[in-house]
Amino acid sequence: QVQLVESGGGLMQTGGSLRLSCTASGRTFRNYNMGWFRQAPGKEREFVAAISWSGGSTLYEDSVKGRFTISRDNAKSTLYLQMNSLKPEDTATYYCAASTNGALYRERSTYDYWGQGTQVTVSS
Repeated sequence: QVQLVESGGGLMQTGGSLRLSCTASGRTFRNYNMGWFRQAPGKEREFVAAISWSGGSTLYEDSVKGRFTISRDNAKSTLYLQMNSLKPEDTATYYCAASTNGALYRERSTYDYWGQGTQVTVSS
């Protein structure tokens, strides 16, 4: 299996930027499609973005398109989420996840491994 550790969260003002990282250990990182999810207090965990094992394909939730960019560095076994033009509604705990499925999916059930999360808070 693969172990995932997120970092890079913090407190940011509206309009600011943050870059989240997710470092993988264990099995070969490039074997997995990867995703970012987020969960706000009192809400369900929701899909944010996903990227294929090669980085050649990406998928985004509509509310983050044009603001967030998912990327990966397989040599460093690291997944990234660049978040620009942050809004208060982006406030949540952000989780990275690894999937052995061959395609990119939005559904949580299609991801096999999860990190512990990193908190992002955007003040108005």
